Amino acid sequence: MSLQNRIINHFTSSIRTQQDALSSLGELIEFASQRLVATLLNDKKIVACGNGRSAAVAQLLSSAMLNQYERDRPSLPAIALTTDTITITAIANDYHCDDIFAKQLRALGQSGDILIAYTDGNNSANIAKAITTAHDKDISVIALTGNNGGMIAPLLHESDLEIRVPSNSSIHIQEVQTMITHCLCDLIDHQLFGG
Repeated sequence: MSLQNRIINHFTSSIRTQQDALSSLGELIEFASQRLVATLLNDKKIVACGNGRSAAVAQLLSSAMLNQYERDRPSLPAIALTTDTITITAIANDYHCDDIFAKQLRALGQSGDILIAYTDGNNSANIAKAITTAHDKDISVIALTGNNGGMIAPLLHESDLEIRVPSNSSIHIQEVQTMITHCLCDLIDHQLFGG
């Protein structure tokens, strides 16, 4: 296969996954944005976590909330549990890698906050533990998953929301999760600040 054909295959496959996600997830994304807006209007915060490239998407969300998405507006309370390498490595060293998000969430999360958990592999024990901790603290969960939902889907309560990307490709799942995050940021800004 030529290099150009490989490029075409990447784009074509990504576009197909995004189209599938649009047709199956549009309403869930809208509902998630409304839940996030309600959280912010109640003076609560958004807490996000993810592993590897999913950590980058969690940080993208937090950055867009704290700074801006596409326009100047007041900062919105959000934190990515993926950014403090000293804390993360200390928890992993002193306790276990499975605790890196849960331990932070126990200290920083408050009842009424909302956790956005990003995972592409769906079998991340540290994400699972964060979800369990969120439930213990009366924090609702929006889980962005893929594939078949893995070990994450069964952990979710009826009041939680799963946005499952219809793909088993980690790369395409993360691409769509980034697009979903951009949609959420835009919808939050639109609902809170108009335009």
